[in-house]
Order: sequence, then structure tokens, then C-alpha cells
Amino acid sequence: MKIAVVQTASSYDKADNRELVTQVVADAARERPDLVVLPEAVMHDFAPEGSSVAEAAEALDGEFVATLRKSAVEHRVAIVAGMFERSFDQHRPYNTLLAVAADGSLLGAYRKIHLYDAFGYKESDQLMSGDVAPVVVSVGGLQLGLMTCYDLRFPELSRALVDAGADVLVVPAAWVRGPLKEHHWATLLTARAVENTCYVAAAAQNGKKYCGLSQIIDPQGIAVASVGESDGQAFAELSADRLADVRRRNPSLLNRRYTVTPR
Repeated sequence: MKIAVVQTASSYDKADNRELVTQVVADAARERPDLVVLPEAVMHDFAPEGSSVAEAAEALDGEFVATLRKSAVEHRVAIVAGMFERSFDQHRPYNTLLAVAADGSLLGAYRKIHLYDAFGYKESDQLMSGDVAPVVVSVGGLQLGLMTCYDLRFPELSRALVDAGADVLVVPAAWVRGPLKEHHWATLLTARAVENTCYVAAAAQNGKKYCGLSQIIDPQGIAVASVGESDGQAFAELSADRLADVRRRNPSLLNRRYTVTPR
């Protein structure tokens, strides 16, 4: 399966962001990937602390999802992208990853469970947490486990996704810049790949607030494709044979003595 991760920055203008999504998917599609991964919150950037993204939130049949579905069908490519989805609390939507198939059908939706209440920020003031359940979807013969941004700091979720069949951890993010934050990002992405002997595909926002550094990592922890700080795209071929070979030589998933249970 060929995968593309797209690095870009969204704004507070949803119409502009829809045009951005349309353009970057079209650009990536020239390389004929099976899957294009866009960043977290590419529908609308996070609001400043003390503000709200509630007014920007949409349902899964709204304009943003319609844009994803149209682009998927037009370019015959599956897409994973981040949005704010209306919840039962009108003041606090979900931070949702949506997976769309190449035929425009909805493969699945993951509502972020670990909200970013850290480093002086409190995401839970703006957003609702989703159900504690792994979301795995199938694209191109591989199983994709969905997680986003702050989830990366919780290895239990990645392990639960792999237990549910994930071959690839797909990690859209808006990883905030800060002291050692870029180091944490790169280290944690590599750790999730190595400990789970799986691929990791991370698409990050960049710009003034976010660190960028999108990358695709193989099951041995090798970054096989990456983007620096600027807008860009990275492509890689993911191989089921490579995955099986690494897991045969390094059977750490079989050798473990603990399981993961929700808290």
C-alpha cells in the first residue's frame, strides 16, 4: 500500500480550509497513493484558550465531510483527516478523525479520548472525550489504527489498536511547539513503531504554533519518509511482507506478559 502524509496548517476560515484540503489531496494524488493522511483539526484550527470551537463544529454529513468524500471519489484515494464534530453537548464538540474510502463511503470515525490537558493548556474545556474503544479500518489490504496527537503519549492506546488488528498507526496531529516538544514528538513516534512492530504514519500541522515534522516510520523504527517544518508531503510504500518479517524476527507482541484494559 502506498501512503502519503500531508503537512500543512489550517486557519479559522472553514471555507479556506476546504479549498486547502481539496488542493493538497489533488497534489498528493499525482503520486497515486492508496491513502492520504491529513493533520488533526484541518477543518478548523483550535481556538485560543478561553475561546471555543463549538460554532465551527459540524455533523458527519456537513460540508467538510462532503469535501473529503468528493476528493476521495475524484482521485480514487482513501483519506484520513481531523475535524470538530458536534456532540450531545452544544458547547463541547468532539475532536474527530474521519476515515473515508476511495469510493466516498465512511470507513470509520475516531473521537479523541486523551484530551490535551497538559503543558498549560486544557483541551477538555473546549471538547468532549470520545468512547474508550479502538477504531481500526481497512485500506489497501492493511489495517489502520486511528489515534491523534496527545494520544501518542499513551502507549496503551497504540497497544489496544494493535491488539484489534492494526498494522499501521495513523496519527494526525497539531503538536504544539515548545521546549523539547519536537524531541518528544519524534521519540514517541519511533517508540510506538518499535514497541508494536508496526508502521506509524504521522501527519502534523506546522506554522507558528505547531512543530510539523510529519513522517512515516517502519516497524523497525526507521523513518522512511519525512517532512521538515515547511508545507509538504511524504510518501512511502507499506509492505505486509516487511511487517510479517519484522514480527517474526522480533516477536515482542507474542512475548509480552500483560494485556491492556480500559480505565
